[in-house]
This record gives sequence, structure tokens and C-alpha cells, in this order.
Amino acid sequence: MPEDELDPAEPAYSSGRAEVMKRLQIGLVGLGAMLLMVALANVVMDRAKESDATTVPEAAATVEAKPSTPTVADPLVDVGVVPEMPAAPAAGAAPPTKPARTGTTGNAAP
Repeated sequence: MPEDELDPAEPAYSSGRAEVMKRLQIGLVGLGAMLLMVALANVVMDRAKESDATTVPEAAATVEAKPSTPTVADPLVDVGVVPEMPAAPAAGAAPPTKPARTGTTGNAAP
């Protein structure tokens, strides 16, 4: 197609009646889709509210629960890493003592 056949005054898009109708149809279809989505969301919310209103609240226990004394478990003792220590020292047992310092500091070789 030779260049002199193109009319530079003619716009690149057609502003004819068909173009206007196509854009109008696309706009109306989009608007209708949004309306349907909002209506569907409204129906879902109404059903959720109805089901919340008709459900039975959490029922009370028919058997009274016995209060249990909480036991403090040591996980290291449970897996056997450390021996089980008594909660209180024995009446005649002496308190543990610190080892005596030898006078050297740091990691110096003897």
C-alpha cells in the first residue's frame, strides 16, 4: 500500500456508530457483572446471618469437669537427658558448695 493513499487528516480509530455501540455493550456488560457480584455477596451474607441466628450456642457440659492439679513437668527429665531431682532438698542434706578456685585465671596452660 503506497503512502500517498493514507489520508493524514483521518484519525487512526473509527468513531462510527458500530464502535460506539461496541463500547456501550462492553460497559453495560461490565456494569451488569458488578451488579451480579454485589447481589451474590449480599445473598451469602444474609444466609450467614440467618445461620448464625438459628445455631445453638455452645452447650454447657453435662458432666462437671474435675479440677486437675497442674503438674510441672520437666521436659529434659521426660526424655531422659538429666536425672530427676527432688523438689526440696532432704532434711539432713548439706547445701551444694562451689569448687575452690585455684588462683589461675583464663585459659593459661599449666
